[in-house]
Amino acid sequence: MNKTKWILIFLIFMLVSTSCGTPAKKPMQSTKEKTMIPKIPDKISRGYNKEPVLKVYITQTGKIETMPLEQYVMGTVAGEIKNNWPMEALKAQAILARSYVLNFVDNEKSKYTNADISTDFEEAQAWNPSNINSNIKKAVNDTRGLVAVYDGKYIEAWFHSDAAGRTALAKEGLNYKKSEPPYTESVKSDDIKVAPPNIRNWSYTFTKQEVLSALNKMGIEISDFKTVKIGAKGISGRTVLLNFDKIPVNAPDFRIAIGSEKMKSTMLDSVKYDGNNLTIKGRGFGHGVGMSQWGAYQMAKNGAKASDIIMHYFKNINIVKLWD
Repeated sequence: MNKTKWILIFLIFMLVSTSCGTPAKKPMQSTKEKTMIPKIPDKISRGYNKEPVLKVYITQTGKIETMPLEQYVMGTVAGEIKNNWPMEALKAQAILARSYVLNFVDNEKSKYTNADISTDFEEAQAWNPSNINSNIKKAVNDTRGLVAVYDGKYIEAWFHSDAAGRTALAKEGLNYKKSEPPYTESVKSDDIKVAPPNIRNWSYTFTKQEVLSALNKMGIEISDFKTVKIGAKGISGRTVLLNFDKIPVNAPDFRIAIGSEKMKSTMLDSVKYDGNNLTIKGRGFGHGVGMSQWGAYQMAKNGAKASDIIMHYFKNINIVKLWD
């Protein structure tokens, strides 16, 4: 075979190779969807990109005060978290506090006539303006207008003191009546070692009459019981049902009825009833849903940003800015 034939064979091979190879990739199209921004509720709105104004019932004075939303948030952050904690933990609390009030105004109605919300912690969030210091001011100012949203709506911005190592779903920790929100999840929380000893492990003894009063308060009309046992547990390990003899009682509801400061959580280790007194031992403080404040404290200590903290405790949400 002469040189000309070899060249011809080589050119044919190259032509076949290039025509049968993998097609060139098309330019990648972005799959990132545009975040839907919720509307500021009409009754508190002052217009696009403007800070809303709230009518707040002040339980301490019994009067309604009109104030900018950021001023209300400052008082709630000061009421819900220690003002000397790491800055990113304070910022995370501020974003959730702002989200909480907007969701409340959008979907709830204050029990105080003509008020948008109140400083009654049983209705909304704790509020303590006397605890506002330079740290609180900076955390609120640096996150001004930022809120957490999912699918164009404000999230239920749940938080609690200490998760005892793992957070709960809403139905598990709160006996939430609606469908489980798509952004809640049960995640590990690095709060076991940093919380105070009386939160890490706690115990409280209730009299039989206190227990009966709590059950009656829940609408459970029983006059006596002989045994109390831990029943069903949820995904995080929290007790969902307590069995009084053969009567199942929702544990989160029982906790509220008997006193949430005494029965600090439903992450229970044991219940012992001797016929006169019921002793409950457990771990953690609060319902366990959403952000653990002590977990946020530790994450901030480890260098996490406020957005990292919130994204850890809520999934598939966005943090957006509604006003400058």
